[in-house]
Amino acid sequence: MKPARIILLGLALAALFAPSMAFAQDAGAADGLRAAIDLASEATGEESLSRRAIQLFLLITVLSLAPGLAIMITCFPFMVIVLSMLRQALGLQQAPPNMMIVSLAIFLTYFVMEPVFSEAWTMGVVPLMDGNITEMQAMERVAGPFRAFMQARVSDSAVTTLLDAAPMRDPNDPAAREAFSVLAPAFMLSEIERAFQIGFLIFLPFLIIDLIVASVLMAMGMMMVPPAVVALPFKIAFFVMAEGWTSLAGALVRGYS
Repeated sequence: MKPARIILLGLALAALFAPSMAFAQDAGAADGLRAAIDLASEATGEESLSRRAIQLFLLITVLSLAPGLAIMITCFPFMVIVLSMLRQALGLQQAPPNMMIVSLAIFLTYFVMEPVFSEAWTMGVVPLMDGNITEMQAMERVAGPFRAFMQARVSDSAVTTLLDAAPMRDPNDPAAREAFSVLAPAFMLSEIERAFQIGFLIFLPFLIIDLIVASVLMAMGMMMVPPAVVALPFKIAFFVMAEGWTSLAGALVRGYS
């Protein structure tokens, strides 16, 4: 039990049995009792202030690391790479602009990660705010849902390669495979690899359109006309008629179901 709570408990017991004690009528004892109450209140206030300071420090630290965490332990890298490769496949340089692609990737990431965020908030942040657990316990509980999400998507070959590259880690140790220092980079490598695989599949239909347009232009003797300029309207029309943006966003989200 904490010292401040012990003092308050003792004061409560003293007040309960005070009528049966003769020295409770003494003015000096009353002054001492009031001084002890003020001391207990001051100790409780200092303890609460210290706890709030630690929570504020952790909050500022998390906010400063939020961009890095969003890239490391969420599906944001996968989303932004696939969308960027789609723009390259269409042959467009600035449409849609980078800000729009990043914004769309952020909202798709939030749509996918919302259950993980909710579970981390319920298991770690809410008990910490209620004072039921310590800061270290809260950090471990918050990391649990993200660790489970990354383990479901990480490639075993990436984890094994990183563990083999670290001479101080045992590749057969389950604790080493679940450590964030190994799991986070392995998860990022797995997401990047998977994004390039999806990007290759996205490039294929647009590459076929480019080849068809280039063959037609050569057959017509229009070798001086850039095939990319002629193929661009056909690729945009094909993508729009197929409802490409909506279909691709739905496929990306369903990949994390």
